[in-house]
Amino acid sequence: MNSLLCCPICGEELSREEGRYACPNGHSYDRAREGYVHLLPANRKHAKEPGDDKGMTAARNRFLSGDHYAPLRQALCDLSVERIGCEGAVLDSDCGEGYYTQSVFQALTGAGKSVRLAGIDLSKPSVRLAARRLPEGEFAVASAYHLPVGTERVDLLLNCFSPLALEEFKRVLRPGGAFLYVVPGADHLWELKQVLYDTPYRNKEEDIPYEGFSCETVVPVRYQMSVKGEALADLFQMTPYYWKTPKEGAARLAALGGLEITADFRIHVFRRV
Repeated sequence: MNSLLCCPICGEELSREEGRYACPNGHSYDRAREGYVHLLPANRKHAKEPGDDKGMTAARNRFLSGDHYAPLRQALCDLSVERIGCEGAVLDSDCGEGYYTQSVFQALTGAGKSVRLAGIDLSKPSVRLAARRLPEGEFAVASAYHLPVGTERVDLLLNCFSPLALEEFKRVLRPGGAFLYVVPGADHLWELKQVLYDTPYRNKEEDIPYEGFSCETVVPVRYQMSVKGEALADLFQMTPYYWKTPKEGAARLAALGGLEITADFRIHVFRRV
């Protein structure tokens, strides 16, 4: 069976076979028990275990599974259904554990669309969870800066809070293909930052034109969420603040039983020109 993925060494399209992926030039990649494949060559690894570790992956999976970000997920589903035809190919770049990936796939197929979907992430623990969450998709350990996907193969590309690999995104998207780029709004997690830092700052918001893309719209998603108990600790661990917060700030957060927090997102909707 032909794959949406391609060989990271020679660029040829991969075929899915029993227990492995293979390309016409003889390169072969074992499929893990969960169904994902490792397509990150050793010379492109900048760490022994790149990407989010098991602890951060588990924390994010628990938090998202509690549907604290469900309004964002729904907005992504709605935009995806509106921007892909009766059939097409979807790529989730830095898909994490597959929370948004799974929902977008289900929304598209539920709308009667025939789609192929692939997700990539540097983190093996994340990709393992994503493959379990959505067996119908293809998942690979890979870098967004060297996407194992052929040129102009993708109709819809998702990128949520992840590195902006514009040249690769432009390469894999077909002309007219949609690109949904999720970034935090100015007030995202503001109350959490007030606890963690003595002088918190708001996120900078920018509308930057990107060469090769036309901007259709920016969709705001903003609401208040009540985060309690273990979910509050998980939210902290899944953010960059976890590595940057002084001990005093982390202690203040740990002493709280819960917190009302602003969720503030911006979904930038682009088209490949």
